[in-house]
Amino acid sequence: MASIALLGGCNEAEFLRENPKDAIYAENLFVDYTGFRMAVNALLDFPRQERADMIQSAELGTVWKIGVDNGWANTELSWTRGLSRYSVDLNPEMQLINRDTEGRDGLFLILYRAISSANTIISRAENAAVDWQGASPQQAEANKNVIVAHARLIRAWAYRHLALTFGAVPLNTEEINGLTYRNDWQRNSVEEIQAQILEDLTFAEAHLPEHSTDVLVLPRAVAQHYLAELHLWMGNPALAEEAALRVAQNPNYALITERYGVRRQEPGVPFMDQFHQGNVLPSQGNTEALWVFPNSDVIDYLGARANSMRRSWTPNYSAYAPYTPENGGRGIGRLAITAWAFSIYEPQDDRFSEFAVRKAYTGYDGETIETTMAPEDMAINNNRWASTRKWDWTYTDPDLWNATHSFNDQPYLRLAETYLLLAEAQLALGKTADAATWINRVRQRSNASPIGAGEVTLDFILDERSRELITEEHRRETLVRTGTLVERTRRYNPIASNIQDFHTLLPIPRYVIDANTGRRMDQNPGY
Repeated sequence: MASIALLGGCNEAEFLRENPKDAIYAENLFVDYTGFRMAVNALLDFPRQERADMIQSAELGTVWKIGVDNGWANTELSWTRGLSRYSVDLNPEMQLINRDTEGRDGLFLILYRAISSANTIISRAENAAVDWQGASPQQAEANKNVIVAHARLIRAWAYRHLALTFGAVPLNTEEINGLTYRNDWQRNSVEEIQAQILEDLTFAEAHLPEHSTDVLVLPRAVAQHYLAELHLWMGNPALAEEAALRVAQNPNYALITERYGVRRQEPGVPFMDQFHQGNVLPSQGNTEALWVFPNSDVIDYLGARANSMRRSWTPNYSAYAPYTPENGGRGIGRLAITAWAFSIYEPQDDRFSEFAVRKAYTGYDGETIETTMAPEDMAINNNRWASTRKWDWTYTDPDLWNATHSFNDQPYLRLAETYLLLAEAQLALGKTADAATWINRVRQRSNASPIGAGEVTLDFILDERSRELITEEHRRETLVRTGTLVERTRRYNPIASNIQDFHTLLPIPRYVIDANTGRRMDQNPGY
């Protein structure tokens, strides 16, 4: 009877309408600071996807790391062959940039999903009804701004990748919904994309915190780092120098120059300590990290994969040696470092030591299995090819030593790279003595010989970036930005000798062009 009376005393249609509070819909999520924080946490997953095999069995960032002066494909599938050799496999249908046979989006659309998610956060933040959960109006406004700053930073990150990889691309800063859906996109110029990136990074710098040990809150140094790179790309070295100095002179950051952390009592070098599990996070003493990707050990997982860096860059050495922590964990050798890149280290450089480069494995019977990095051995399926040890990791449980993926924390952006951007800006300004000073801070940390002002050239800086940032850097984008991709790749990577001038840009995916039925979208030349 009570229930009948209840129904009789209310609007039945309203009573029966479902309102699933436990489901995350935009209308439920974007109501307060907590909900927006959850959305930003999800947004921060997009950069992590670079190091996961989101569509093929290698890191998504493969696009930027092979077919360049310091990277090639040791194991060739159609898409790695296309990127590594500039063969006919590099075309608008190539799965890594287009979509795979199961309909999963490739790189291009993954980046636009990041942009769409960022646009939604930025748009919904303007709703006056949002509870920003501040103790004062000023704190509420600050909470809103830090949310929008993260969204604009990730939007800038995505457009940076798109413009440096594909050139002119569609520019959109509005939330897409049923009223704003379009199929008539046009490609905006690189200059228009750069202007939007500049606007977004400038806002992010103003509203991100000065420093953060919370891995889900990015510091303004990330925006400043990318501003330095952007200004170099736009031909403004004075502004690039200013932005880089704001990071380099921030007392919260410093190069790792002394042993620290979980392995400090073991043999090793300071440079490599920042890559060891237990040392990577700023809260663990890593003063060099500007941006890190945290992970948690799991055995069973659903959805997106964990990082694939070790799997991609470590050869499949199992024919010679067992998968063990000593040997670095399981690899499949999709990607490899060129012989030239190994050859440019001085013998005493810590970045070329046995702690940083895999020069030998311990075999099944305890014997030493030496690797090779000789130019004549640079051939596909060479499972004794030397590799970086930056991504060594496996489980502590021996039953899991052959596990496919990694779950270690990883640095994504480091202060050392900011120093090298600063040196590049100072070189362009004719300040070669200052540039040498910043380069030498990076080199001397690893016991490399200091250089003089007269030795500072763009080629030297690009070489130093390879020595310091091998497998971390978006190398293709650096070489495209500096106008050196074709020349340096031909000079130093015999596998990629087929590279042509038009390969500076990759093809717009066929799926994207075909779906844009309301307006013709032109393909990049050569494809």
